Order: sequence, then structure tokens, then C-alpha cells
Amino acid sequence: MDAALATWLVSADARPVLDEASSFSDPSDLRAGELLRRHCEPDQAAAALNQVALRRRAVAKFGPDAAGLFFTADGLEQATRAGAAAWRAERFAAAGVNEVVDVACGLGADARAFADAGLRVTGIEADPVTAVFAQANLGERGRVVCGRAEDIVAGLLAPGVGVFVDPARRTARGRSWQVRDLSPSWEFCLGLLEGRMGCVKAAPGLDRTLIPTNLQACWVSDHGDLVELSLWNGVDDGGHVAVLLPSGKRMEVGPDAAAPVGDVGAYLLEPDPALIRSGAVDTLAARLGAWRLAPGIAYLSANVIAATSETAPTDFARVFEVSDVLAYNEKTLRAWIRRDQIGILEIKARGVDVDPATLRRRLKPSGPNAATLILTPTPQGVRAVVARRRDPDF
Repeated sequence: MDAALATWLVSADARPVLDEASSFSDPSDLRAGELLRRHCEPDQAAAALNQVALRRRAVAKFGPDAAGLFFTADGLEQATRAGAAAWRAERFAAAGVNEVVDVACGLGADARAFADAGLRVTGIEADPVTAVFAQANLGERGRVVCGRAEDIVAGLLAPGVGVFVDPARRTARGRSWQVRDLSPSWEFCLGLLEGRMGCVKAAPGLDRTLIPTNLQACWVSDHGDLVELSLWNGVDDGGHVAVLLPSGKRMEVGPDAAAPVGDVGAYLLEPDPALIRSGAVDTLAARLGAWRLAPGIAYLSANVIAATSETAPTDFARVFEVSDVLAYNEKTLRAWIRRDQIGILEIKARGVDVDPATLRRRLKPSGPNAATLILTPTPQGVRAVVARRRDPDF
């Protein structure tokens, strides 16, 4: 798609075509294309049908708003989830920023969130098609400038203006997690934060040695999925943190001593991935009086689960009530499945070389009951912990 076709797609002329395209249950069906080409050019019909397919995929990230937004396949893959974008915009607003420059704005997901928070926003996007879509998604609430950030941004960053950077992570080979492949470059992105309130979005697995000591690192999960690491300048609310959305709960990464190691207790806890990646598992263990089952393994265990003034267990971890601890061998596990008539079997594993899906097929669960099987190293060797999930309000 070129910029001219993108401009047509976001125009009023394309709306009837998009409406008809959305009426097809399968936009990829050849018959849908034939019917649509009666009203427009072949490339326009193809663009409209592709847009409908992308909008349906986008519902997972954007909810009902996806039906009125414009997407590219790559842009949708990289777009910030709505909840994470709203959380970030609230941080900018709370810091007293009134205007934000969104560098490498992509399809405008974060720019829309900034506008929703009452901030003036200017987006910069190098790709002409993506820039057209970003402007359409942002509407009259802001503007999008098409061009290289390196050539444009200096003229937009007046004193007091905040900056957000979400560098592209794609090359001709596809998506990349290598810092050297970022565009704009990592050094350029960090340089934009000097002397101003701002944020750079990075991959959750970023090498910690690349995190400048003067920036706050926030590992963010959304509904239990680790979605990003963001680096902040100009905020004054503590050190590195794990942030859990949609609740907004946070845990600072403290200098806690390594949690003790012990056998499986009455409960097993699986910390949220933001805590695991940030290194806050020992902090959670200290608050809950829990212990690790093995050094370097994120599973915690405890005999008593109770909320403290700062931490409710299920705010930061999935809690499982242990009903049995079995030897880890397939003969033992098959016998347990037959005895307890387990037909629905969830298998989780850490520190054990096993593919849960393959093991489940070999165990051949059958019966009316359900269970969770957690495979983990312990001081007694690898064990299979039989457990059931506890409700979040437990």
C-alpha cells in the first residue's frame, strides 16, 4: 500500500466500501473481493478487506474502538495495549506535563491516550502510510508529522514539553529484539530524555546493563501478560518497579536478601511476570513470609497466606492450594490421573526440561475432574505438585 491508497482508505469516499467489507463473515473469501470490486478499484477493495480483517484482530488490544481505527499488520503487532497507554498518559499528566511529543508514534495508540488524558500531542512517524493512519486515528485532537525523528524532533521539543519514544523494532528480516536494530537508535532515544520529563518504551527482556542509572525502570504487565519495560526521567516516585495493570498495583524492586529455600508448603505462588522480570520476587517473598522452592526458580511457597497492609497475595501472584506432592515420573502421574479421574489437566513448569503439551498427550487425561500440575525443582529434587487455583479475592 502507498500513501495515496492509505489517504483514500481514511477518506469519506471509502466509508461505504469499508461498511460493505465489514458485512462479510470472512474478508479473505474470494467472493467477498468480487462483490466489493463492483464499487471500487481492485486495490481499493483489497485494502478495505484487509483493513476489516486487521480491525477484527485488533479487538484484543483496542476493544470496541478497533472498529473505527486504521491499522497495518506490523503496526498492530507493535501497538501499545490500551490499558498500558492510558497508564503511561496518566503518569505524564501527574508529572505536570501539558504537551507531549510522541516519537515514532506508529498507529497512534499512545498519542490517542495522551489526548484522552487532556494533553496536547504531536506524533512523529517516518513511514508515510502509517503516518496517514495515525493522523486518522488521532483525528483533530493532535497532529502527526511524517519524517525522520532525527530531522524533526529538535524543533518540537520546547522547554516543558514531555517526550515519549517507542522505537520501531522491525527490520527487513522481521521483528527484532536487538538494540542495534532499533529505529531511532537507542542512543538517540535516551538522549531525548536528557533534561526533560519523558519515557522510552523498550522490550521487557532488555539487558539490564543498558538501563542508565539515572532512569526509573518500570516492568509492566497487563492482565498477567508482560508487555513492556519503560524507562522514565523526571518522575519522583521511587526506584525501579513492577507495575500490574489494570489495577495499577506496583512493587518497588528492593534490596531484599535472597528468599530462603524450602520444601513445598500448603500453598504455591506463581509471581506475576512483571515481578519475575524486574527481580522483585524476593521482595514479594519477604512481604508474604514465603520461600523459594529452588534458587533462581520463581515459584514461592508458604503455609499461611494472608494480606498485609501493602500486599494482598493475589495482587501480585497466582495462588495455588497444594493437595498433593508426587514424584516426577510418568508412571506415578498416570496412576494419579486414573485414581482421581482427571480429564482437564493444566500443566505448568519452571526449571524442568519438559514440554507441557507433549507431556499432557502422553499422560492421556480422562475423567470428569480438573487439576493443575506444577513441575518444579525442590530441595528433594523435581516434584509434581498437584494444586487448585484460588480465586483472586482469596
